[in-house]
Amino acid sequence: MIELPAERIARQAADHPESTAIVSRRESVDYREFWSRVTRTAAGLCGMNRVAVLPTSDVGSLVVVTAAMHAGVSVVLLHRHLLPSQLARVLELAKPGAVVAASQQHRRLRRLGYCGIVHTAVALESDSPVGRAHPDTELLVGITSGTTGEPKLFVRNQRSWATTLDRSDGTFDIASHSRVSVPGVLDHTHFLYGALHALTRGASVDLRPVVQALRDGPTHLYSVPTIAWDVVRSGMAPVERVRGVLSSAARWPYPGRRALQEIVPNASLVHFYGASELSFVSFSRGLGTADGDSAGELFDGVEVEIRDGRVFVRSDMLFDGYLTEEGVVDGPVEGWMSVGDRGRVVGDRLQLFGRDSDMLIRAGLNVEPAAVEAALIAIPGIAEAACVGVPDVRMGEVPAAAIVVDDNAPSSDEMWRHLRATLPSPSMPVQVLAVDSLPRTPRGKLDRRALSLTLATHRSAGRPIDIGDGSKDQTTESGSHAVVRRCT
Repeated sequence: MIELPAERIARQAADHPESTAIVSRRESVDYREFWSRVTRTAAGLCGMNRVAVLPTSDVGSLVVVTAAMHAGVSVVLLHRHLLPSQLARVLELAKPGAVVAASQQHRRLRRLGYCGIVHTAVALESDSPVGRAHPDTELLVGITSGTTGEPKLFVRNQRSWATTLDRSDGTFDIASHSRVSVPGVLDHTHFLYGALHALTRGASVDLRPVVQALRDGPTHLYSVPTIAWDVVRSGMAPVERVRGVLSSAARWPYPGRRALQEIVPNASLVHFYGASELSFVSFSRGLGTADGDSAGELFDGVEVEIRDGRVFVRSDMLFDGYLTEEGVVDGPVEGWMSVGDRGRVVGDRLQLFGRDSDMLIRAGLNVEPAAVEAALIAIPGIAEAACVGVPDVRMGEVPAAAIVVDDNAPSSDEMWRHLRATLPSPSMPVQVLAVDSLPRTPRGKLDRRALSLTLATHRSAGRPIDIGDGSKDQTTESGSHAVVRRCT
């Protein structure tokens, strides 16, 4: 009989009640206290089909998510990069019975246009009876398909997550004596999953920022290339207790892996490939290769077929489909699903060549170049625009753009003011270069490869100006026709 995620955590709470469950900036709770809060919150969710949660790195966020899993209530996982129109669309489709967030997140929801009641985990607590989840109960409604455009809501059930947990147990060495650093915000499914998986194993979860957590010597670190690079740049001394780094994103460049290995010399670096719809697909261990194109060994139970160059996956971890007005649609066909990645299989190893679409992945977040181009072209004075991904040692890849302007070219301030009002932060280009014309192929199509090379060369030459989070004034380099902003 399958053991559901919340049942696993309940068992750990019974077996190790006094062991530390979660450490955050503000509090530390043992398994007894954590599970007590979970059951009381689960009772408060009674009668709901879904609950929308905007999580942060706090105990309360994990309490609400675990409580929903325990009660058989689906979690609508909101994230901080949503635009107001996107949040409204998500809530319209999902129809949650409540919206929950830590008190410090309430103002963010108001800025996004939500005018309803925002609950906290504590406010939901009740002594009522708790419902029960079943293997086919909907567990999660997440948001995918980029940080711009119409949101797509993917649906995962309890059985799918339980099976994914089993695969984690077979690949990642996490047990009750482990201490797992999960420094990313829990609205990212990679970090939410990392925290929940650790709790199902009876491990201690550390939600504090990565450098602070590493000082206390965790055994494992959930990461993305961005966080790994932050560790390297921190200048901290080697942390010998870490024995596993679990990373996820489209790319983890070889230089970044090699630099992190010096900080965690005894750790096995595990980078896994997957997608919201597919869950785990493959993983690699070690530094990888300089070309960085191999996704590694297939997870147990995963089958892959290459059809016209595209990667199709079949496993018992796949999602149910996308939530729409017509219900859950466009799920796996005869058990198979593709998210548009291209590649090949050699033996039991998968090699990836990039996306079927032009989508790029910045620090684990999808960015649609077409939406960036549309935002630029909407600015009076910009006649043409093209956006591509350029390599970034910290984030894997980042969006950069080239524009062709007319006689009424906008000022740098005007352009960035419009982009900030139009695009979520992950989609903001790190660079906008004014050119006389966009490069074209002999057939007249945009030559994205040539444009990527031009933008990457211009950026590596040192012309971009580091202005932190983009809150300072922008600068125009009139001599090189460059309008530059760097958001790293």
